Amino acid sequence: MSTRSSRPHVVLGVSGGIAAYKACELLRRFTESGYDVTVVPTAAALQFVGAPTWSALSGKPVSTEVWDDVHLVPHVRIGQTADLVVVAPATADLLAKAAHGLADDLLTTTLLTARCPVVFAPAMHTEMWDHPATAANVATLRERGALVIEPAEGRLTGADTGKGRLPDPAEIYAIATDLLARGGSLAQDLAGAHVVVSAGGTREYLDPVRFLGNRSSGLQGYALARTAAARGAEVTLIAANVTLPDPAGVKVVRVETTAELQAEVMAAATAADVVVMAAAPADFRPATFTESKIKKAEDGTSPEIRLTQNPDILAGLAQDRPHPDLVVVGFAAETGDTHGSVMDHARTKLARKGCDLLVVNDVGGGKVFGSEENEAVILGADGSSTSVPRGSKSAVAQAIWDRVAPLLNAR
Repeated sequence: MSTRSSRPHVVLGVSGGIAAYKACELLRRFTESGYDVTVVPTAAALQFVGAPTWSALSGKPVSTEVWDDVHLVPHVRIGQTADLVVVAPATADLLAKAAHGLADDLLTTTLLTARCPVVFAPAMHTEMWDHPATAANVATLRERGALVIEPAEGRLTGADTGKGRLPDPAEIYAIATDLLARGGSLAQDLAGAHVVVSAGGTREYLDPVRFLGNRSSGLQGYALARTAAARGAEVTLIAANVTLPDPAGVKVVRVETTAELQAEVMAAATAADVVVMAAAPADFRPATFTESKIKKAEDGTSPEIRLTQNPDILAGLAQDRPHPDLVVVGFAAETGDTHGSVMDHARTKLARKGCDLLVVNDVGGGKVFGSEENEAVILGADGSSTSVPRGSKSAVAQAIWDRVAPLLNAR
């Protein structure tokens, strides 16, 4: 890292696409988190968002030209002093210039002089993203160590939909800051692997409007999906009642009930190398479903609701694996009681479930649920134990993948 400032110096490059307006949100996230941000737009980007906006949000003057403030040699100095460069949106034209070393403006010269991690967040129409030229340029940039995020799927310019949408700014920010936290590089040790992650909490309906559920937000599962994709995996995320933005480059399957979650997990597991059950399935469901809303009784009596136990998805998957090389990772949200400590219960659960790794969370007092941070202990079927200190859920996710990768390589 550079030493000229105690704050990490981020260069936010903005190229000329309609998604340039979303970079304002990304800039806000960086600045509000204490980063020193220099915005370097292209001339085309200023057709979408003007220089005064970038200056106001970053607190710095903005230029697209190498000829401004020549005595400061900005075309060299900006890249040299950067700790991270993020280009969002990165158009097909910008990716092509970066891949071929072209340098005809301040952003492209900055990319040539930067020796720090570089993240590209592409945004373009599907046909442009799928074109062999763009695919070759992306492959070249990745071979050189740049992190090119897979674009999202959804509404594009006009009436078009498809792959090529700029990932949500929150996702780009999480990937970029995670990259910085990992020392500027993310191992591609999951490249070629198909990973299935479940997230969120299931709902079991009593009647058309009421359900049994839990407090799981899905944040940890989404962090697992996002970081796996950044490490090269093909990721399927099975999300139960989660309202978070889709992680970039991840296939998202939405479910509500435990039965739906089980069906989707088992179907996806047949072609998977790893399944991580980070979701919180409801342990019980109502024995019967009432077709109409349950009404209050005039005499004040309460209805009796009989519950039946849901299937144990994790145990079933671990004990009846669709193929022997499948790595199965479970989660255990535990509290201590008179019968044992959190770890006592967790070790018993690991043995009972039969999974390869069990990520243990102490949720006493409502900890973890909905929080941006987490801490855990990762227990292995081989008797190993890894403590993960409190930190972001992305950091915990990376620690989990650090434990998973050797298991994959050994199979």
